[in-house]
Amino acid sequence: MQREILSVLGLTHRPRPHLQEKHTSAPMFMMDLYNSMNVKEHNVEFSFFKQLFMDDEPSFVGPQENYLLADADLVMSFVNLLENDTELCQQCYTKELRFDLADIPVGDQLTAVELKIYKDQIPYNETYQITVFQETQEHNSKLLKLDTQIIYGSDFGWLTFDVTATSNDWVLNSQYNLGLQFMVETTDGKRIQPQSVGLVDRSGSQEKQPFIVAFFRSETVHLRSVRSTSGKPWNQDKTKGSKEHEDLPLGNFTEGFMSSSSSTHSSKRFLKHACKKHELYVSFRDLGWQDWIIAPEGYAAYYCDGECAFPLNAYMNATNHAIVQTLVHFINPETVPKPCCAPTELQGISVLYFDDSSNVILKKYKNMVVRSCGCH
Repeated sequence: MQREILSVLGLTHRPRPHLQEKHTSAPMFMMDLYNSMNVKEHNVEFSFFKQLFMDDEPSFVGPQENYLLADADLVMSFVNLLENDTELCQQCYTKELRFDLADIPVGDQLTAVELKIYKDQIPYNETYQITVFQETQEHNSKLLKLDTQIIYGSDFGWLTFDVTATSNDWVLNSQYNLGLQFMVETTDGKRIQPQSVGLVDRSGSQEKQPFIVAFFRSETVHLRSVRSTSGKPWNQDKTKGSKEHEDLPLGNFTEGFMSSSSSTHSSKRFLKHACKKHELYVSFRDLGWQDWIIAPEGYAAYYCDGECAFPLNAYMNATNHAIVQTLVHFINPETVPKPCCAPTELQGISVLYFDDSSNVILKKYKNMVVRSCGCH
């Protein structure tokens, strides 16, 4: 059962992340993305998040992220891998960052990548310029400018830089992944140390570590095989019994049947056994997956069950084809089966989880929850 559910989630195996790593800035950002996607529509509870991460900071997610999220099927975050070099380079005027994008999925289109750097407030409110570069050669001999932002000393919070161009290079050719650098200058062009304006590096708190977040759009649709819900064989010989019923006046016949079936007993039976939505809850916690699935703990999937018997009333949400099929089945049951009770409307869910490398992934899954049922 676990293998089947993992297959539905698009995973070949159960992730086993190394959760001893204490970087929490990326999970907190991804938590806010998940929040923005789900809390308004599904009234999602976040008590688990509040226990796992600090939740008293303002939301990471702004209008730009919400715009990118609307067009994305998958979001991944990556933390800075370089160790703290503050003690080794007290007079450095640039800060180097390195991210491992080896786990980026094959076949999905990379639509946007953002670099997130946290800035603490400083007492003097001067103007500064931050520039982010891509390292294109080893030993920092050549840099490619990616993005620039003007900040003030009194500013605090997460700064966002567009690094989509360099990340596309990294995905296509991993040898180009030599890292990023950012530099801070005053208005007169003087370089200063990044930490002097409040930019947080590896020596700062774990909740404020630099990271990048990548947005992807799926290019292919993965279809799973459909298994038959019934092994009952039906006689497909359409000639059998056709002469006997080919001139049957359907209009008069159905009117008489519907009139006779309008009794209280029949109505109650139809209501009780008719096609409708039923409760079904899938618990990730019961599967023992709480160590890698961050949210949700489970979801209400529902299922459709019940009779699609003649006559198909309006509340049974039947298609025109199902109505005709029901009539033919009633006249000659051996010719065709009754219509099936099946979902007529489905909706997706979002799952937030760790992969094997402890990257935090937010993925949308389509057609996971039954919203309504009907006769097909």
